[in-house]
Amino acid sequence: MVALLCALVALLLVLPGCTAQRSPSSGESHAPSPSDPGSRGPSSSSSSSTSAPTDPRVAAAHVPRRFRHLLPGMPPVVDDNVYSRTRPQDVRPRLRHEPQLVYVPDSMPSGSTVTVISQRTHRVVRTLHTGFLSQHVVPSYDLRHLYTNSSESDELVQIDPHTGRVTRHIPVPRPYNLYFTPDGRQAVVMVEEHDVIRFADPTTFRKRADVHVPRCRGPNHADFSANGRFMVISCEFSGVLVKVGTLSHRVLGVLPLGAGSMPQDVRLSPDGRTFYVADMATDQVRLISASSFRQVGRIQTPSGPHGLYPSRDGRRLYVSDRGAGEVSVVSFRTHRIVDTWTIPGGGSPDMGGVSADGKVLWLSGRYDAEVYAFDTRTGRLIARIPVPGSPHGLCVWPQPGRYSLGHTGNMR
Repeated sequence: MVALLCALVALLLVLPGCTAQRSPSSGESHAPSPSDPGSRGPSSSSSSSTSAPTDPRVAAAHVPRRFRHLLPGMPPVVDDNVYSRTRPQDVRPRLRHEPQLVYVPDSMPSGSTVTVISQRTHRVVRTLHTGFLSQHVVPSYDLRHLYTNSSESDELVQIDPHTGRVTRHIPVPRPYNLYFTPDGRQAVVMVEEHDVIRFADPTTFRKRADVHVPRCRGPNHADFSANGRFMVISCEFSGVLVKVGTLSHRVLGVLPLGAGSMPQDVRLSPDGRTFYVADMATDQVRLISASSFRQVGRIQTPSGPHGLYPSRDGRRLYVSDRGAGEVSVVSFRTHRIVDTWTIPGGGSPDMGGVSADGKVLWLSGRYDAEVYAFDTRTGRLIARIPVPGSPHGLCVWPQPGRYSLGHTGNMR
């Protein structure tokens, strides 16, 4: 009897300890499973690769305000840097064996082709027949397709980047440029000719909502805030910027830039604090605060700044100075021009992108029927390739990143 009582007492002493070790409410740490929101990868809810406080309230205070309240469904910002997942090693596995090509649309009203160039040989390998007045070649949000905005033909022309062939024609009125919200649930078509910002289904491109801003004439380029909650759009022909809510589609602000302004490309700084806006008519890159939506600085540039492209290490911004035939290299840290690359004999560098390894900047020569390739380490022009018509929104493919926000490769 005594032995039985001792055994029961021993059992009661052991059970609470076992239960405490296994209880999910005990506060003990545990290794995350592959589907755990705390595990590594795109499903992680952490905004930094460093360890964060375990108390949700402390963790929220730890995250900078501009990265809080992410657009639902949007992949997290890692290391407090919107471009931290666009390094050369971040090319998605299924894209690593894609042909390394450059897609060059002809923006002449009578032009209806996209010239395809090999990044390796610098030779034209194919000519695709798309629609008339092809403006930009845009990667889809999921990186599976490229879309040519053929304005005169009222269509998006889908290209399979694996085969380099046209696969689909999608009716869309006067598409000039194309973007995707950071959650991938909406496409945003810049219907520049009709002064319309159209939110649409990202697959069928059927209209969901049209946004008309009376003071915005010629909406064409854009970028999204660090948390994806709003976008800033340049209005070329009225010299203003507009701020539009991603979910509400409401106009949240209008910022006039002054007489003679002609804003073009828009890019967010790596830290998410500042929108850089190329102003082609006033020869400057304007710095716009993401929090106040006010101009907080300017960078004087050579003639006609047009396109803006971050370097793969996120330290510099390449500015194509179309009127000067040059590229200005701007430091994100100091907001100063630290180098200038010149096209021998002149040129008209316009739109393009950086190669996946970060070693080459590709730009279209809008008024010279050519494409330029610059060595980003030396600034030397390493290729000058003739193409037909008026080359415009050139797309370099593949590119590193988890998803595409559109344009010629705004990757994050």
